[in-house]
Amino acid sequence: MIYNLGSINIDHFYSVPHLPGPGETLAATAYRMGLGGKGANQSAAAAKAGARVAHIGAVGPEGGWTVERLAGWGVDTTHIAKLDTATGHAIINVDASGENNIVLFPGANWAMPAALVETALAEAQADDLLILQNETAHQVLAAKIARARGMSVLYSAAPFDPGAVRAILPHVTILALNAVEAAQLATALGSDLAALDVPEILVTRGAEGADWRAKSGETAFTPALKVTPVDTTSAGDTFTGYFAAGRDKGLAPAAALAWGARAAALKVTRRGTADAIPSADEVEAFRT
Repeated sequence: MIYNLGSINIDHFYSVPHLPGPGETLAATAYRMGLGGKGANQSAAAAKAGARVAHIGAVGPEGGWTVERLAGWGVDTTHIAKLDTATGHAIINVDASGENNIVLFPGANWAMPAALVETALAEAQADDLLILQNETAHQVLAAKIARARGMSVLYSAAPFDPGAVRAILPHVTILALNAVEAAQLATALGSDLAALDVPEILVTRGAEGADWRAKSGETAFTPALKVTPVDTTSAGDTFTGYFAAGRDKGLAPAAALAWGARAAALKVTRRGTADAIPSADEVEAFRT
């Protein structure tokens, strides 16, 4: 079983000829709205991969449809609170090559009560997995509860915040970063990632693939599949969700990496975030 204390955002997508620079006003060529947030994306990916997923989070008065969307993919939404604070949202600019930049408003993601987390994890078992990111309140509390119950804790250190990483790292069993975040963390801590006292470290490197290493010295690597991207938004979340689902079902790290890479490659050929994440059957049938 996977528990995910994760953000839920309403994503506003703008197709632009290029990513805007400082002070630049730029006319979008298209607009659409969808469900996103690193947490919702990862829950969607893990559920579409076939895992049992319970999402812990919060939305505002206008966010009911986001909860229904998650439930439609098989996510347990029992522990998603409905608050008076507006649902988190993101402004996402996507250029012609599929690259993006994002402005994020956290909203209800940071307004949820601590009791919500405590109640949600009260019946978790030692073989369950908790996923966390830096887009909600109470990450450290959740990680402490999870470790006390013997759970594994997979932490995506994004959006990168060195203070948040330092606070939660003692309670993390799987640290997930992209290549930029890995470099930022090494600089912030003044040490190589290999020196961190974390059982497992997962680094995604875009077109260069992804690697995993265990404190024991075991390593694994998967190359990226060659595709023509149209939207890289949520590719990392898709990878993480599938990797988590793979580990939850007992796959070896190398197999979980390869599954995540395949899912992420298919995702970047589609526009959108959670709605565009492929199912396990689609990933299985995908050919490059």
